[in-house]
Amino acid sequence: MYATNPQKTEKVAIVHYWLVTMRGGEKVVEELCRMYPQADIFTLVCDYEKISAVLSRHDIRTSFLQRIPGARKHYTKFLPLMPFALESLDLQAYDLVISSESGPAKGVVTRPDALHVCYCHSPMRYVWDHYHLYRRNMGVIGRFVLAVTAPFIRAWDVTTAARVDAFAANSQHVANRIWRFYRRRATVIHPPVAVDDFQSNGARGEFYLCAGQLVPYKRVDLAVRAFNRSKKRLVVIGEGQQLAELRKIAGPNIELLGYQPFPVLKDHLARCRALVFPGEEDFGILPVEAMAAGRPVIAFDAGGARETVCSDAVGIRFAEQTEDSLNDAVERFEMREDQFDPQEIVRHARQFSAAVFRSRMEAFIAESRAAFEASQGRPPGAVAGSRMDLQRHLPDSART
Repeated sequence: MYATNPQKTEKVAIVHYWLVTMRGGEKVVEELCRMYPQADIFTLVCDYEKISAVLSRHDIRTSFLQRIPGARKHYTKFLPLMPFALESLDLQAYDLVISSESGPAKGVVTRPDALHVCYCHSPMRYVWDHYHLYRRNMGVIGRFVLAVTAPFIRAWDVTTAARVDAFAANSQHVANRIWRFYRRRATVIHPPVAVDDFQSNGARGEFYLCAGQLVPYKRVDLAVRAFNRSKKRLVVIGEGQQLAELRKIAGPNIELLGYQPFPVLKDHLARCRALVFPGEEDFGILPVEAMAAGRPVIAFDAGGARETVCSDAVGIRFAEQTEDSLNDAVERFEMREDQFDPQEIVRHARQFSAAVFRSRMEAFIAESRAAFEASQGRPPGAVAGSRMDLQRHLPDSART
């Protein structure tokens, strides 16, 4: 039983930005649903055909965006309407609200006496640190719309951080960004990884693997160019806007498989010499999945990889996103390839399991509830982590 033993009368709401696929953020929501089987789910838009049975068992309530034709497919284009859509969701009946934040989710309006905890996968990348990257990859109209609306969204995003009683971050990298943009402290709780779905079979192949969504910030193009130079064999699994470009530049030593079902990805993770992970991720589930299959990881030294590929026993990190730096890391890996112990790598991966996530979330919510209840009736800012935590970091003239 996963429940955190809440009071019998406690009503729980789980808020997720959108439910249109089953990726890392939705896997977090699944575990929250296992913790709170009685919870209702609130989301901006939902594609009921693409969500799991775990989520489908819950009462899912959508915003007015759901009724707009095409919103389930083109939801990102409705960014200017998202604050209004979130604030229109009625959460007044709920005692505990857990928001799952990456797009906007924490901006819901709760009762003053309700506890609101936010599990933050990332502050909105497209209006903060990846703003210029997203703009570069948009058309003329998209660049104009984002330039006009981004200041409003940033202001709303910062303001709504004060509606959260306690933040959890999926990595220290994200916790640092929460502090940078919101001036709020966060407890680091790594997301759940289905480590039991992977096995180390000992049948190592002669190829390196790069996988994931083929979008610019993942930097799969860097891996392709580096392996073009080294002539080593690279297999790429994934689909996305860069697939056509990668096919144009890939040499004969590089195999682009496009989208593949999970059994194919799982097989390649178990047989690759190493997973190549050239992008900067907030956490990065794929490296943990590779390690759960007993395979080492060659990762860019930034973001969540510093917390997952964190020792020489499980992989190698490279310092710069350049072909030379990546190829140098591959050479260093091959010099000591036989020293990697698959079983030790698997043991390392198990610290990121779903069971560990649930245990840490249970403790975090219990501690947040105790701090929130203790703060009731006290002066603002009396308890660290409360909604007024932000004010303690402002100049005296700016405090309310």
